[in-house]
Amino acid sequence: MAEEMAPQLTASAAPQGGAQGPSGGRADLLLALKDVHAWYGESHILHGVDLTVNRGEVVTLLGRNGAGRTTTLKAILGLVGRRSGSIVVHGTETVHLPPHRIAHLGLGYCPEERGIFASLSCEENLLLPPPVATGGMSLEEIYAMFPNLRERRTSPGGRLSGGEQQMLSVARILRTGAKLLLLDEISEGLAPVIVQALGRAIRALRGKGLTIVMVEQNFRFAAPLADRFYVVEHGRVIEAFGADELEARRGMLHEVLGV
Repeated sequence: MAEEMAPQLTASAAPQGGAQGPSGGRADLLLALKDVHAWYGESHILHGVDLTVNRGEVVTLLGRNGAGRTTTLKAILGLVGRRSGSIVVHGTETVHLPPHRIAHLGLGYCPEERGIFASLSCEENLLLPPPVATGGMSLEEIYAMFPNLRERRTSPGGRLSGGEQQMLSVARILRTGAKLLLLDEISEGLAPVIVQALGRAIRALRGKGLTIVMVEQNFRFAAPLADRFYVVEHGRVIEAFGADELEARRGMLHEVLGV
């Protein structure tokens, strides 16, 4: 079957630069997008996105609303109408794979709309997703990271506050064993104390070796967390830089993002 025969990314095909493996490929490369285009129906949203993510990094996609950042996450997961180009996850070309096969490569997605089941308890929401890889976090580990969820574990999802629902949405994918987390605007509209708690959680997850790609409008939240940044405009990456270049790029960011 076609989906069982996904071509593997060879060392010679890996993007150049960064840590090199013994055969010359990037030993730490976890995700690579090359000339990715995406459509919703007849609407052409992504126009050749190129980016890479290394194992253990936190990478943030910056840009205005409508720039194509969320569509980039959905294209990685196969949740767009049509896509082309190359999307390599863990060495496997996924651009022709269905979403469920992509998820089982160890991806977890936290959508902007959260997707909490209102009639299920907080703990039932946590237990619902099936594993996509080994090594998922236990309930006790999750409750240690998000104490609010322990206190509300028997409460229906629909009765949680917005901040608690956001914590639950992030925590839910940690149960699955996913090692590459795609987080879409997780700080949006939340109280500062909740935003701070989510920031601590991201640092803790990076400390555990997880890899995170974030879409964020809240630059103050994203700036101290990310190792690298991509700026997306009109469906293309127009700038890419590391955290050590952030101060030097503030003029450009103010012009492009208004921050």
